[in-house]
Amino acid sequence: MRANFHLKTLTVAVATLSVISVANAAGLDRSGQDITAFLQDGTYAEAVYTYIDADVTGKDTSGNKIDDIAESYDFFRYGVKTDVNDTFSVGILYDEPFGAAADYSGNNNFVDQNPLSPRNGEGTNVEVRTESITGIIGAKLGESKNFQVYGGPVAQRVKADVKLRGTAYSAANGYSIHVSPDQDYGWIAGMAYSKPEIALKAALTYRSEIEHNAPASELYPFVANLPPALGLLTNRSDTIEIKTPESVNFDFQTGINPTTLATAKVRWVPWSDFAIVPSLYNDVSKLSTGDNTGLPLVDYDDDQWQVELGLAKRVAPALAISGTVGWDSGAGNPITSLGPIEGYYSAGLGAKYNFTENWAVSAGGKYLWFGDAKGQIPNKTIVSDFESNDGFILGAKLSYQAK
Repeated sequence: MRANFHLKTLTVAVATLSVISVANAAGLDRSGQDITAFLQDGTYAEAVYTYIDADVTGKDTSGNKIDDIAESYDFFRYGVKTDVNDTFSVGILYDEPFGAAADYSGNNNFVDQNPLSPRNGEGTNVEVRTESITGIIGAKLGESKNFQVYGGPVAQRVKADVKLRGTAYSAANGYSIHVSPDQDYGWIAGMAYSKPEIALKAALTYRSEIEHNAPASELYPFVANLPPALGLLTNRSDTIEIKTPESVNFDFQTGINPTTLATAKVRWVPWSDFAIVPSLYNDVSKLSTGDNTGLPLVDYDDDQWQVELGLAKRVAPALAISGTVGWDSGAGNPITSLGPIEGYYSAGLGAKYNFTENWAVSAGGKYLWFGDAKGQIPNKTIVSDFESNDGFILGAKLSYQAK
């Protein structure tokens, strides 16, 4: 008969992996929208800090060196849940799911080098941040309460700033857009299965897309060179529609023996459906495309697939160590010059220490090998080449659990 792998004997190992599990990905993906805090037993709370530092360098099509464009960034994730009774559970999660931070500098085609320009010396820059709060209600089903369904509302806030500078962008050199903060709503739904005697948990979670209609201010200096009959002005204040994408996450864990846990995570995001289409930028682009569709400022060709496998081992009554390996498909190549990476491979290590029966601290790190990518502007002209880049992630978590 197979031994029972009671969850209490594996508690130390379980949460070690989630500190550094999914923290950098294709498109604008950042947090991985992890919900495993809600899947913990009893009353559970966590605060997670993540720091990401990437080295993304390359060359423009003139052969000029492009120094590191990836700005380091950090973010927090919080989660708390409790069981109302043996059937119902409630929880609330906070994370920063999507974002971008890139800044060009130096002597290359992504920096305005015109001494007569008021933007001389300015480099291409992008900054996108989102925040989400997710409320979840779950109900356990079946005689043994092995099955659970859950769902709830999601409130999301987004803001962004983009500046295009340098000859790489041709007529769009000098273009800027400021997207003011906007909050809108979506939803989450999922189902889970557990078998405590072998420490097995499996969960499938769907998040809806969220449509934002945010106030946006654009500046397009090139418009001053166009005939007045076109009715275009260099400045425009309007709303912009941004749909943050839907996603599907699959989380799995099972005990291998009473002190060892194996995990797997799979995530899918349809970035090929995502686009940012500012109205003034799009109107000007219609002049070059000769159609009524124009060009988006940012879009992607492929959907994202992300897979991560992990193994955690309890090496002492209050201490566990873990390791992960991962792969991210990226969102296409060539890809936008505002984020020229084609996926990655990763390897990570972590540890968790229970300093009381209920309180624990976890820490981990992950190394990323980025895929080579060619940067392109919206008309699909290749303007840069990025090779042999890497990065790392550091994470720390404080957690509380009472069963």
